[in-house]
Amino acid sequence: MNETRKFALEAALRERPLVAILRGITPEEIDAVFDALVAAGFKLIEIPLNSPRAWDSIAAIARRCPDDVVIGAGTVLDPMHAERLADLDAPLLITPNTDPEVIRAGVEHGLAPMIGCMTPSEALAAAKAGATALKLFPAARLGTGYFKDISAILPKGLPVLAVGGIDKSNMSEWHAFGVAGFGFGSNLYKPGRKAAEVGEIAAELVAEWRRLLEVAHHAEQMEREADA
Repeated sequence: MNETRKFALEAALRERPLVAILRGITPEEIDAVFDALVAAGFKLIEIPLNSPRAWDSIAAIARRCPDDVVIGAGTVLDPMHAERLADLDAPLLITPNTDPEVIRAGVEHGLAPMIGCMTPSEALAAAKAGATALKLFPAARLGTGYFKDISAILPKGLPVLAVGGIDKSNMSEWHAFGVAGFGFGSNLYKPGRKAAEVGEIAAELVAEWRRLLEVAHHAEQMEREADA
């Protein structure tokens, strides 16, 4: 990962850790949907490898990806795919599971492994292997109480993104429990959805994230004033 992309990734994880998951997208759709997401303010975009001709879609947007946006592949199951992502300057390596070999391959090629996990054992194994972030999946079925329980043993400073069943209606609940960010799948994009509609949904999600940050900032200010 070059320095420009590394800076973009760090900024996105710090300021807007929202991942657009474009499962099922085709190369014919990718340009318009990608442009709509970028215009709405998304900085992290994933194309799952079980999408039709996924590598063609990744290559297409990699050629013109803005400096402040980071793209990559999801549903990465093979360590061999790390080198291909590195060659395309597509640093996101996102998995549905915890496979230390895949994580280590990503680290060796300078990628950002965002690793799917559910149990404490999986989460700690992913962290030990070098994960950049954890993806709690399926988040909505597990619930915020489950996240609260396992977060007590997770490494401090390692972002956890809630993925699976997350939309605008439940972002606030998860944010209140300390989750670092979100991945949005079929509620944001599903095959056949027009780019304009994807853009509208994306803009609403970004606006909700900004609102949550403002609420949290206001609460911190009130707490500081109360302690003064």
